[in-house]
Amino acid sequence: MLFLLVGFYVSPSIILGLIGILIVFVIVFALKYLVFHIKESILEDQKPPIAGPILNYLVHFNRLFDYQTSIAKKHSTFRLITPSHSEIYTVDPLNVEYILITKFSNYEKGAYNYGIMRDLFGDGIFAVDGHKSRHQRKLASYEFSTRVLRDLSSAVFRTNAAKLVSKITVAATALKSIDLQDMLMKSTLDSIFKVGFGFELNALSGLDEFGSRFTKAFDDSNSIIFWRYVDLIWGLKRFLNIGSEASLKQNIKVINDFIFELIRCKREQMKTGKLEGGEEDILSRFLLESEKDPENMTDQYLRDITLNFIIAGKDTSANTLAWFFYMLCKHPLVQEKVVQEVREAVRIKESMSADEFSKLMTEEALDKMQYLHASLTETLRLYPAVPLDGKSAAEDEILPNGFKVKKGDGITYMAYVMGRMKNIWGDDAEEFHPERWLHDGIFLLDDQAVTSSNLTIPIYLIKIKHKVMWACASFKLKGLSLEGAGPRICLGKEFADRQMKILAAVLLYFFRFKLVDARKEATYRTMFTLHLDKGLHASICISRL
Repeated sequence: MLFLLVGFYVSPSIILGLIGILIVFVIVFALKYLVFHIKESILEDQKPPIAGPILNYLVHFNRLFDYQTSIAKKHSTFRLITPSHSEIYTVDPLNVEYILITKFSNYEKGAYNYGIMRDLFGDGIFAVDGHKSRHQRKLASYEFSTRVLRDLSSAVFRTNAAKLVSKITVAATALKSIDLQDMLMKSTLDSIFKVGFGFELNALSGLDEFGSRFTKAFDDSNSIIFWRYVDLIWGLKRFLNIGSEASLKQNIKVINDFIFELIRCKREQMKTGKLEGGEEDILSRFLLESEKDPENMTDQYLRDITLNFIIAGKDTSANTLAWFFYMLCKHPLVQEKVVQEVREAVRIKESMSADEFSKLMTEEALDKMQYLHASLTETLRLYPAVPLDGKSAAEDEILPNGFKVKKGDGITYMAYVMGRMKNIWGDDAEEFHPERWLHDGIFLLDDQAVTSSNLTIPIYLIKIKHKVMWACASFKLKGLSLEGAGPRICLGKEFADRQMKILAAVLLYFFRFKLVDARKEATYRTMFTLHLDKGLHASICISRL
């Protein structure tokens, strides 16, 4: 408004011209959309039912995933209309398997998604297809598959779990509540920096102010980029550098400054031979590769790769743990059962320090925590770390349920919504029930473990849900290895699984958690990853062993 007032005072003709251009743009846009919508509504060509225009998401954006759930309960596959193409959404397990496995090559991120995501994610693994995706996965897989990284990451997780206990103990002693989600975010950020990049960040200790600014800038950018999917004039706002796009530009500068400084420091370490852990980290491997191919492996490309791995290492684990503790606060009996299992798994008789206890979190001890595993997996079912996964059809296609997909159509499978479908999970689909994952107290690991007639989940659907949500188990059904979602399986799945179990077990051994306001239902922040909106505010009671 200030801009308009000043503009009218300085040069009314220019401002009127700009307003005229904007009006013409809106009219052309509306006509284009209207023509496409009418055409798609009239044609009976076996396409999914239309649930409305994409503009519907503007109204429901803050509760977007629940709005999608309400539609999916009527239509397991539906579409919304944009001015240029259809956006198809599905919770049909057959379609999901088809997209992720059977016809994976036809469903890529595509130019539409890349155009929206590029400013933040760049050419990182979350936004690209083809050679760049395969190249990054290949290099990173060398690190994730090494025993050295597994041992190092476990040691780092134990150390950071002990640090987190110390931090929470201070608040508990002072009878102060905490934002547990914020603490978990800082802990997982510390972990990915140590394991992935060979640096001590100390975000949890509050010593890295630069890192805190980076985290806030990234979370805000994450939300703004996701908003672009419903903001049909984001391109114009970006060109004029106004509104949310102006904020995004400022945030990305903070992000870039942080990542480029990280790359500079790592490169300096490598030149001086002062690497803390040799060359056993992801960033070192990519930097070595850049020396072989400097033309393609530019600092900008390294920035994109690094940022995407920070996201993967920080957000997925921390978000899942935050929702896990929220559900334990809502279900205190489940919390007690997990606590009891942790105690039985380690079988210690005397109290000990956090450092001492965290060292007991061995692979053998974690493997005994079947109920903890089931509780984390149940959390992932209801609150998947990535609630939506959007792709684009490279060619015309017919889905297993008979609906047509045209080249250029978007197609999204909705993990958040699938976790709430009664036809997949039964009448208690929206209830937190870890026992659904257990048979005789053992987590469902393979087809032989799920043959009992008293189970309520069909084997086939168990197979599908793990593909969709990268939950923390692996299945082998009908001879097919199902440890993820096809060629784009999460490389850090075991890394995240181990980190979540160690942090959860250590925290629950020392503390009991309650919500500050038990009457308040948690909500999410609508973005690519499923954050609790406004954090997880909990009061703590120190466990007396």
